[in-house]
Amino acid sequence: MDTHRSAKLEFAVQMTCESCAQKVRAALEGNPGVQVVNIDVGKEEVLVESALTSAEVQNLIESTGRRAVLKGIGGPGRDLGAAVAMLAGVGPVQGVVRFLQLSGEHCLIDGTIDGLEPGPHGIHVHTLGDLTQDCLSCGEHYNPFGRQHGGPGDSERHVGDLGNVVAGPDGRASFRLEDAQLKVWDVIGRSLVVDAGEDDLGRGRHFLSKQTGNSGQRLACGIIARSAGLFENQKKICACDGVTLWEERDRPLAGKGRRKTHSETPSAHL
Repeated sequence: MDTHRSAKLEFAVQMTCESCAQKVRAALEGNPGVQVVNIDVGKEEVLVESALTSAEVQNLIESTGRRAVLKGIGGPGRDLGAAVAMLAGVGPVQGVVRFLQLSGEHCLIDGTIDGLEPGPHGIHVHTLGDLTQDCLSCGEHYNPFGRQHGGPGDSERHVGDLGNVVAGPDGRASFRLEDAQLKVWDVIGRSLVVDAGEDDLGRGRHFLSKQTGNSGQRLACGIIARSAGLFENQKKICACDGVTLWEERDRPLAGKGRRKTHSETPSAHL
């Protein structure tokens, strides 16, 4: 499910001069995972074609001392659809996961989730976009064909079965997955859930193995909403609370420090 297929990432980057742009370009082009870099200082815009995660590209840009915000994501060809889920839930767990339909057969899932226990965690698309009882009201795994639970590379699996993401010692899981069954247009309005434990991919002996992967408690979730593609997000000020794009950059993705209505509305976020 991991892939080296490239995607285009559009960042707003604080730059005031050509020397700033040169430092950003040098940081990006020095990484073998970056294929193309286009920089417009006047628009404070950086367009990167890369096989890296969006978090990895953002870290490269910010290693130069400039702040960056991901504004849009797109494929190498025509735009087939993009979506985003902002995750929040138990304790410090929070994150952002983006979906990009690269082709009819390839959906890219790019995300960063913080506050996890180190190790693998099951991640799934669930049927309902209902957070009235937090993650408990998201329904079961998205399973339109009535199949048993499995791993992302299996033919016998729920469409929503995305396997596991792995958190490092710092509690962060940064990942870039590709899936052949998931379609952006089918999952908008549904939910994404990350679990406390490892998904056994339907291969375990527990009675829940063929149902859920026995991955335990639902830790965090978010509604999957349509998001901006390349050059579609012209936001300079956040309409929901009037802060600038750069003030928005310094706020947490979810949880304390954000308004509840904002954190639960992915379309309002970059």
